[in-house]
Formats: sequence, structure tokens, C-alpha cells
Amino acid sequence: MAFEEYDKYEQSELVQKWLRENGLSIIVGVAIGLVGIFGWQKWRNHQANHEAQAAQLYQQAQIAMASGKPDMAAQLTDKLMTDYAKSPFAVFAVSDRARQQVQDKQLDKAETSLASAESHAAAPELKALTQLRIAQVELASGNGTAALSTLDRMPANDFQGLAQELRGDALVKLGRSADARKAYQTAMSALSEDAPQRGALQMKLDDLAVAGKQGA
Repeated sequence: MAFEEYDKYEQSELVQKWLRENGLSIIVGVAIGLVGIFGWQKWRNHQANHEAQAAQLYQQAQIAMASGKPDMAAQLTDKLMTDYAKSPFAVFAVSDRARQQVQDKQLDKAETSLASAESHAAAPELKALTQLRIAQVELASGNGTAALSTLDRMPANDFQGLAQELRGDALVKLGRSADARKAYQTAMSALSEDAPQRGALQMKLDDLAVAGKQGA
């Protein structure tokens, strides 16, 4: 037997021996790996189905509200908060409820709804948006100090234009004109040139300038 053939034979024997000694563990390892892969896929599919169901409920709640059926919309929103609390659609639904409560002049209820939405918002951007809405309701209730405190919880760069404008509004409410002007100017700098709210923001700056001249 030539050396080359012997080497091949020896290598074959070594491989077969190694398989005999370790083959079972390999099979088990592969099986566990496959279970892990398919288990992960099953979990992802479950998550996708879960979100799809939440999205459908949210759409039904929107339709119910648009159709003048607030009680049905409330029931669907409650179900979202009970069964799909971690879904962003639950947060959307509660935010919609808060908006309706604001329109109905039920500001205390709106604050409660938004506090619930904030506690369930997993995505940082969604939580920041909810906090912005809470500050809006607090300011509408005449509580500028609470609005400022809520805005302070927001990350500095999230919705900066809207947040700084609202901060300016709260500061005006508290009689802090100089600080309000700085907040409005920061908001203006954060907005793009074609942002629709630039006109209203400029009017607020102009009003402060006029008030400053009159008070001088």
C-alpha cells in the first residue's frame, strides 16, 4: 500500500472513529440548533401575528370613532391595552382617546390616558411623542410648571422644534419672557425652512418683542 493510499485510509479510519465517539453529540447539537432556528422563526411569526391582530383592532377602533360609536371605540381601546399592552398600536389608540378627551374638554382624563400610554410606550421616540402630548395637555390645563417638568423628561434632540416651541409657550404662561424668547429661537433653529409652523413661531417671537417694548 502506497503511503498516499495509507494516509487516506488512516484519515478515513480516524474520521470514522471520531464520528463513532462524537456522532451522537453532533446529531444532538444539530437538532438543538435546528430547534433553536425554527423556534426563533416560530416566535417571530407569533410576534408578527400578534402585531397584525393589534393593528386590526386599532383600525376597528378608528372606524368606530369615525362612525360616531365612541363606546365601541372605547371597548376596542381597552382590549388593546389589556391584550396588546406592549404593542405601539395600543399606545396609538390611547393617544387617540386622549385627543378626543381634549376635544371634549376632559383634560384630567386626557392626562390619565396619556400617562398610561407613556408607561406602555417601548420605543423611545414613541415615549417622547407621548410626553410631548402630556405637556400640551398640562399647558392647556394652565399648569406651565408641570408642562416644563414633562418636557425635561424628553431627550434633548427628540421633536426639538415642537418641544422648544411648547417650552416657550409654558414660559410665557409663567411670565418668563426672556427664557421664552430663547426657547422660541431654539425652536426656530431646529425647524427646516419650509416647516409650516415657522410662521406661527415667528409671530410668537414678534409678540414677545412688542411686549418687551411696551414694558420698557
